[in-house]
Amino acid sequence: MKRHRRFSPLWLCIVILLIGVFAFSGSQIWRHVSEEREVAEQFDRLTSQIERPPSPPQGQPNYTDDAPAEWTVFDQYGALFSQNPDMIGWISIDGTSINYPVMHTPGRPDFYLRRNFRGERCRFGTPYIFEYATLEPQSDNITIFAHNMGNSRMFGSLMNYRNATFLAEHPIINFDTIAGFGRYEIITVFIANPTAFPYHMFVNAAVEDEFDEFVRRGKELAVNSTGVTATYGDRLITLSTCINTRPDYRLVVVARKI
Repeated sequence: MKRHRRFSPLWLCIVILLIGVFAFSGSQIWRHVSEEREVAEQFDRLTSQIERPPSPPQGQPNYTDDAPAEWTVFDQYGALFSQNPDMIGWISIDGTSINYPVMHTPGRPDFYLRRNFRGERCRFGTPYIFEYATLEPQSDNITIFAHNMGNSRMFGSLMNYRNATFLAEHPIINFDTIAGFGRYEIITVFIANPTAFPYHMFVNAAVEDEFDEFVRRGKELAVNSTGVTATYGDRLITLSTCINTRPDYRLVVVARKI
């Protein structure tokens, strides 16, 4: 006669615990994927509201950069500006997933670090600029922060700028603001500890040497560069995102306005 093996109470507890762990892990993965899909859909809906300049009529030479001379930022992004006054512009890099609104809340630093375009809680956040930067007049440097989600979402694509070929193929950043359209060419890509080099704190240069020092340090720390430089009087943007494998460091891309 066969004897049936019975699980001891300890083994039974272990099995139940493992089932619970797997169930919890599965729910967390499902939640992550679901939230990621929802965020992507939200940004897709925003992108769909951007107006495109009309095609140039034949025989009319009054068009520049594929847009009529009278075409404005508000013609293009007006529907989005009206939805949230915290939006100050739009950033995009052709050939990458970076195509997002940019927010500014001087009185509420880091407000959009963990909030979506509507101001609702969201761990993906929304790109935003350093609170002390200004657009009118434009600061010498505007730092834009966004998360590195590890899947090229938000500023995750910036990790590719460590590759020389990628940099050569994507040297231009489009940053349109309420003050006007803007194209920026990349100067340097570097990795830094913000405590050791608080690059985001550089907003306006009191003297020319201060501007030159910021550019020099960015090039000194470079992991990649284009050979382009900037001189006092140029307008810069600095894109900053975290490095998942080095929590205390940031990948930084600096570009000058063309």
